[in-house]
Amino acid sequence: MLHKLDESMKKLIVLVASVFMLQACDDGDITLESFNFDTVNIQECPDNNLIFKINGDEMLLINIPESSFPTDETPDGSPEIIDVNSTNQIIYRIYSGTVTDNSICDLIPPATPTVQDEWNATGGTIEIITDKLFATDGVTQIGLTHNIKFVNVNFSGSSNSFSFTEYNFGNYETN
Repeated sequence: MLHKLDESMKKLIVLVASVFMLQACDDGDITLESFNFDTVNIQECPDNNLIFKINGDEMLLINIPESSFPTDETPDGSPEIIDVNSTNQIIYRIYSGTVTDNSICDLIPPATPTVQDEWNATGGTIEIITDKLFATDGVTQIGLTHNIKFVNVNFSGSSNSFSFTEYNFGNYETN
């Protein structure tokens, strides 16, 4: 009798554990572990402060005042540090189809593709290390290269949130 009770208890425990595990699963949330913008170049809108990267139906954009970019080289080990807030924004979007610069830069954006989901950075910093950019002669300065990195940036969307300890956005060149 004791052996049959143990066997019945084992089956009951397995059944309860299985039901609990099924209830704990939630495949509805999108889990992002990293962006995939490493192989795309930074673009800019000519009429506003937006710089961005596009990869298919995804866009990662930064909206900070032009005056936030250093106008000369930053000292070694001393990047320009910009707090992420309502003025200095980082936004990640997923669109309903392939996105172009017209989707963000046009005064009247096109009707399609539309934004399917959006995550706004709610904290962290943007670090900018700036170096002089020289012509092929190695003497004539033609601009500046700004290496942009996100540090401890938290993103929040309607369905979930995620964060990065460090993410290298890339090099942005200015004249």
